[in-house]
Amino acid sequence: MRLLSALLLGLGLVVPTAALADARAQLDAFSAGLDGVRGSFVQTVYAADGSETETSRGTLALQAPRQFRWQYDAPFPQLIVADGLNVWVHDVDLEQATVRPQSSEEAQSPLTVLTDLGLLDRQFNVAPLADEDGIAWLRLTSKAEEPAFASCDLGFADQQLVRMVLRDHLGQRNELRFAQWERNPALDPALFTFVAPEGTDIVGEPVAGAQAFPVDD
Repeated sequence: MRLLSALLLGLGLVVPTAALADARAQLDAFSAGLDGVRGSFVQTVYAADGSETETSRGTLALQAPRQFRWQYDAPFPQLIVADGLNVWVHDVDLEQATVRPQSSEEAQSPLTVLTDLGLLDRQFNVAPLADEDGIAWLRLTSKAEEPAFASCDLGFADQQLVRMVLRDHLGQRNELRFAQWERNPALDPALFTFVAPEGTDIVGEPVAGAQAFPVDD
């Protein structure tokens, strides 16, 4: 999964507690009463030496407590769907979809705190970073024994999540810029059900209760 396979670089900074309060207050305001959300993103991946390796764009949708849809539109179409039981990754060009049980790996995703702030302090250590260019930042590090990422920085402006920067354990970083957030939209349940196009090879076995069906002719 691209979201968890390329992540961020950053230096820990000593900043006033007020910076944490400001960023945390914006996170609280963004997430208050939030059951579902959708928006768009631009994602840029950087190698450990700082060179840009890939830029992509697409849309996302989250629905509490465990469903999400992460869709890459360009330059290469790919779809990631978590339906609450399984995670499906569909590579359109390869006409292949892989499936695996949805597990604690997804629970470690920083995006899960948006619809469940109770996870924030249970699953992450939270530290303030210095404000930069009008963006208030929080740094999250997972409390898991084998975290999926080294660190995650969340950037807020005008009570909106506008940036997310993740770093993996090899020094690669993944920068995401968010826009067009819609709070508690009427999300079609079909968004969180993977439907395999005809001719798609499915690798893996879905957990019972969640299946993929080919599109009818």
